[in-house]
Amino acid sequence: MQPGIEIARALVGRGHPAESIHFVGSSRGIEARLVPAAGFGLTVLPGRGIVRRISAESIAGNVAAAAGLTRAAAMAMGLVRTRRPAVVVALGGYASVPCALAAVALGVPVVVVEQNAVPGAANRMVARFAKASAVSFPGTDLPRAEVTGNPVRPEILAVDRRTGRGAARNALGLPAGRRVLGVFGGSLGARRLNLAVVDALGVWSDRSDLAVRHVVGERDWDLVTDALPTPAEGGIVYQQVRYEERMDLLMTAADLLVGRAGGTTVAELAVVGLPAVLVPLPIAPGDHQTANGRALERAGAAVVVPDGEFDGARLVAEVDRLLGDPSRLEAMAAAAAGCARRDAADRVATLVERHAHL
Repeated sequence: MQPGIEIARALVGRGHPAESIHFVGSSRGIEARLVPAAGFGLTVLPGRGIVRRISAESIAGNVAAAAGLTRAAAMAMGLVRTRRPAVVVALGGYASVPCALAAVALGVPVVVVEQNAVPGAANRMVARFAKASAVSFPGTDLPRAEVTGNPVRPEILAVDRRTGRGAARNALGLPAGRRVLGVFGGSLGARRLNLAVVDALGVWSDRSDLAVRHVVGERDWDLVTDALPTPAEGGIVYQQVRYEERMDLLMTAADLLVGRAGGTTVAELAVVGLPAVLVPLPIAPGDHQTANGRALERAGAAVVVPDGEFDGARLVAEVDRLLGDPSRLEAMAAAAAGCARRDAADRVATLVERHAHL
């Protein structure tokens, strides 16, 4: 949802009134919190997506999902007919499908925005009827694709790791004279990453040159807390964080990030110019996180480690190798910055205006 908000802000910056931009989301999503806070209107549709695995539970759930989808389609048709938008921007996900199909039926142009290197099912369906597809990676397989990049938050665009590192470390309570490793597995956390960090801390216990800021997430908080080794006096500095409110500060402060490879994470790493070890989520649809991570790896900006190969020993090996080679880190940072599309929101806004019935 955040890329959509940044596109909306870019359109407002071009003179379109905020009240002329309306979001449609899922009743199960985070948009109910993010969109109104950004100053835009929101309609939420009932239901959820279809589960593709076969089981008694999933079949029953899919029956209910189909009923919800029917209600959502009726609501979307009524919304598009009433508001008569100049264009519908489809960001992927459950709510985009009924709105986009309603737009097609009523002759409203559609523009698809895809964050990942491998498009999701919703965008693959909608893109058949779209005027254009704004994609984040070259080679993304959608019709009428234009590479715009993935819009990121203004606070990420404002990061300057060269001049702001000291202030960021001070704000986060991190020491100035150590290498800083950030670990982030998303808002819920990533168990594979969390357990690897716990194991690695035992190896790094007496290191006086390293600090780790570990964003654990809510789900594994107690598990990690109970498993943490006793730190050695004067050894590693370890910060355990439930949720990172200021990712911009962490990305400014860190020398290296370990994390998943979602579209937003990969785009932000590039904009910030931060080297990374990426561990793609293995159950991501279409294995899109691996494709995202490999794009940075091919550029020399990241190292990709398959989830099944990632443990404490592999974490120690990769981090020690990279932090021990300052020239390699500097080259990775430059390579990451070279992948950035800092004007992605404006590029998408241009595409939206081009195809809108204004």
